[in-house]
Amino acid sequence: MDQFKNITEWKNQWDQFFGEEFWNNFEPYFDNSKSQLNIYQAENELLVVLSLPGLARVDDVDIYVQYQTLSVKGKINLNFKGYEIIQEGIIQGKIEREIQLPFAVREDRIDASYKRGLLIIHLHKLIPDETRKKITVKDEDR
Repeated sequence: MDQFKNITEWKNQWDQFFGEEFWNNFEPYFDNSKSQLNIYQAENELLVVLSLPGLARVDDVDIYVQYQTLSVKGKINLNFKGYEIIQEGIIQGKIEREIQLPFAVREDRIDASYKRGLLIIHLHKLIPDETRKKITVKDEDR
């Protein structure tokens, strides 16, 4: 499940209670949650670009697709020996994103690569077969 999926709705509800100025100190976190993903569309293709800085091995990320949903699961570990973190702005630890795509995609035509901290997933539109198939009715009375 996308950890930031309902955050905008939640924030709007709390704006009514606390007032809009309350959230000013939290805005970088809200903006950061949205900036970690871009989706690009061509006629029958999608590029999903997910920012995953610090991914040590590509085997640390799993990608799943089902019809119109893309799921990315993985782990980012940014540990520097001898140092203790005192401010955290880069997402690390367990990563789970569920991304709703603008159209259904083919499960047999997916390419993924990792370059310069970006996970790039290339997807192709599922184009349904528009031909009608005639169904034969069996005569069970004979």
